[in-house]
Amino acid sequence: MSEQKPVIIVGAGLAGLVAAFELSRREIPVVLLDQENAANLGGQAFWSLGGIFCIDSSYQRRMGIQDSRELAMRDWFNSAKFDRPKEDYWPRKWAEAFVNFATDEMEDYVKARGMGFLVSVGWAERGDGRADGHGNSVPRFHTTWGTGPEVVRVFAEPVKKAAEKGVVQFKHRHCVDEVIVDDTGRAVGVRGRVLEEEDAPRGVKSSRVAVGEFEIYGAAVLVTSGGIGGNVDKVKAAWPVDRLGPKVPENFVIGVPHHVDGRMIDITESVGANIINRDRMWHYTEGLANWNPIWPGHGIRVLPAPSSLWLDATGKRLPPYLFPGCDTLGTLKHICSTGYDYTWFITDQTIVAREFALSGSEQNPDVTGKSMWQVLMQRVLSSKGTVPVQNFVKHGVDFVVKDNLEDLVKGMNELVETKIPNGVKLDFEQIKDVVETRDSQFSNPFSKDAQAMLIHSARNYWPDKRSRVAPPHKLLDTKKHGPLIAVRMNLLTRKTLGGIETNLQSKVMKADGSVFKGLYAAGEVAGFGGGGVHGYNSLEGTFLGGCIFSGRAAGLGIAEELGYDVGKDVKSRL
Repeated sequence: MSEQKPVIIVGAGLAGLVAAFELSRREIPVVLLDQENAANLGGQAFWSLGGIFCIDSSYQRRMGIQDSRELAMRDWFNSAKFDRPKEDYWPRKWAEAFVNFATDEMEDYVKARGMGFLVSVGWAERGDGRADGHGNSVPRFHTTWGTGPEVVRVFAEPVKKAAEKGVVQFKHRHCVDEVIVDDTGRAVGVRGRVLEEEDAPRGVKSSRVAVGEFEIYGAAVLVTSGGIGGNVDKVKAAWPVDRLGPKVPENFVIGVPHHVDGRMIDITESVGANIINRDRMWHYTEGLANWNPIWPGHGIRVLPAPSSLWLDATGKRLPPYLFPGCDTLGTLKHICSTGYDYTWFITDQTIVAREFALSGSEQNPDVTGKSMWQVLMQRVLSSKGTVPVQNFVKHGVDFVVKDNLEDLVKGMNELVETKIPNGVKLDFEQIKDVVETRDSQFSNPFSKDAQAMLIHSARNYWPDKRSRVAPPHKLLDTKKHGPLIAVRMNLLTRKTLGGIETNLQSKVMKADGSVFKGLYAAGEVAGFGGGGVHGYNSLEGTFLGGCIFSGRAAGLGIAEELGYDVGKDVKSRL
């Protein structure tokens, strides 16, 4: 490695890899630290479905989707609901910059690295039913062909090649405990503990036994260590009771590995970094206890299409527009207001086979393995759904499968009695009335029921009609569509939407509005940019995109500070 001081990157997730890529392609030396072993390179991105938020992409145009910068900007700001003059100053600027990047550069940037997408564009977060409210007006969720592992690969491979040349050094099992600040107030290094070596598989909870200490100095320090979703105590401590219900939920399944602990947020704050929007978080309402867990409390999210009947813990139907796949935080708020932290889907085999997608690269081996044959056989032609979905129906503790509604409700009550602490017993006659009332709206192609209208509307998008949204039908038509299936849905921890405040170069800000010299932050630890680029809500596909955009901004910002000409590469953040 050259005599030039290296840039120290704390966290070898996606944002850290993107920053290392941008630095190493300019021959700027990098030391990449992570508390986990080499098997965990790429962090949470590896486990993802690989969704990337693009606007007016070639894939959208091919599908006949008319998207635009203006429509996406309107959707973003209507969803974000920025309302804090000071704390939202940089997040607003990041939001505008990200939408511009997603319109002008995202598709070309990732394709240049070797990424490709499924032909059909997914429609996530379909909205709260208002043109000026939360949600995506059009499909924008571009699923990476190869899912999360492919997203990681296209950035990890060039960084590994740079390591072979000596430009990058990987230091795994290095747990940072302190950011070193010199007498001028500049971040100049980090110190911490070297953890004992482990060859545990990716995601498995690892040892915290220290076998030594380290102290590393460099030209700048970039923090890309992720959020707090693996630390339930931190999630509960930051829970916004004023916005999301009268009390903090007691029970969660965990959507991220144990090491996503939020430590670096506290560590950077202790040296003067400004932390903003702590109360903004993104947790899902359709979580399943993983029947084959990798980390403690491992939960998997169902990515639902709109047909399942959604009931609260007492058996009441959720109100419009709190339908599957529409408004995550609106639904979360409603669930928390009921006094319970779980809900029920009542659905059937036809809907599960077509509409139950599961989060996680490991839950989508057909797309992860780039097998178009398996995609066609399991997602388009199968009457059972993908193999991972079938395994959850068979083995998952949250599933009840019966041939008739009365037995289904009995099975749901057995689950309440045996598996749900402080659960509530359901009344069959009440459930029967809710199901029959819903079914009464499916005798015709027109309806006064908002969910029925949503289903018909969703099927106007031909990829959804072919492979994502089941034909409208009555749940009690079990001869054609049975058996009936009930699914207990848990709350699932996931993303941190607030964090370290940064400017558009990913430079960390202090509470007085000044720049923290030498200190940068990117990815989830920075609220995916600025300390809260999403505001209160996410449009989905924006988490990986936010890691890519903010990691790139950090790499370019550091290179610029070190005197390198980044030229046209800075246009998207101006």
